[in-house]
Amino acid sequence: MRGLGGMRVLAGVILTCFAIPALADAPAQSLRPEVRPAAVLASVVEPLLRPQLRPLSEQGIALAALELPVGNVVPDISLRPVVRPEALAEQILFGKRKLRKTSVCGDIDIQGEKVGTVPGRLKGCGAKNAVRVKSIAGVTLSQQSVMTCETARALKKWVDRDVIKAFGRRDQVVSLRVASHYSCRTRNNLPGARISEHGRGKAIDISGFVLESGRVVTVLNGWGARDTRKGLRKIWKAACGPFGTVLGPQSDRFHRDHFHLDVARHRGGAYCR
Repeated sequence: MRGLGGMRVLAGVILTCFAIPALADAPAQSLRPEVRPAAVLASVVEPLLRPQLRPLSEQGIALAALELPVGNVVPDISLRPVVRPEALAEQILFGKRKLRKTSVCGDIDIQGEKVGTVPGRLKGCGAKNAVRVKSIAGVTLSQQSVMTCETARALKKWVDRDVIKAFGRRDQVVSLRVASHYSCRTRNNLPGARISEHGRGKAIDISGFVLESGRVVTVLNGWGARDTRKGLRKIWKAACGPFGTVLGPQSDRFHRDHFHLDVARHRGGAYCR
C-alpha cells in the first residue's frame, strides 16, 4: 500500500511541473474574434454585390457601328381632345330639345303626338290617354299609329333591342310596315267574336321591315325564304316578352302575312304562336 501511495505523489509532482509553464503562456483576455469596422466590411462585400459589365461581343460591336434611321416618335400635334365648336354643341342641344317637344309617353325615343281619349263605337272599344306614334327608337312607322303608352313602350323595347339589327349590322331596319293599329272591331273581324285588342289601342300588326339599303322584307314572303327566315323567326320569338300575345304565320290562316303584337296579359303567361 505504501508503494502505491508513493507513486501517486510522484505523478502529481510531475503534472504540476508541466502545468505551470502552460499557465504562464495563457492570454490575459478572452480569445473572442474582434468585430470588423463597417468601412472594412463594405470594402469587402460591396464589390461582390455590384453587377459586372459583360464584355462586348463581336456582333454587338458590329451592330453599334451600323447607322440605323431613328423615326420621329414625338407627335407633331397635341393629343388632347379637340373641343367641339359652340355652334355644333348648340345644334345638338337644339335637336334634343326639338325631339323632346315631339316625344310622347315621357320617352324621347317615342315620337308622335297626344290623342287623349278615343271613344269606341262598339261596347268594349276605346282607349284612354292614347298617342299617335310616328317613329320608335329612330325607326319610322309606315303609317302613324294610335295606341296606348303601354303598347308604345313595348314596341320600343322590341324594336330597339331585337328588330333594328335583325338582318345585319350593315343593313339595319329603318322602317316598319304597319298593317293595322287602333281599330274598333272584333277578333279577326268575325261576327259575334270578342273585341280585339286593336279596339283598345293595345295592339299593332307588322307586315314588313324596310332596310337601310331599300330592301323590303315581308312576313308573307320572307318567313320561308332562305336569307330572311332566320331573322324573321328571331324577332318573332323576341317579341314574346315585351308583348303578352304574339301571333305569326304558323298560328292560323289570319296571320300568314303579318305579326300580331298586343300587350294583353294572360294567366298562364305570354301567348306566342
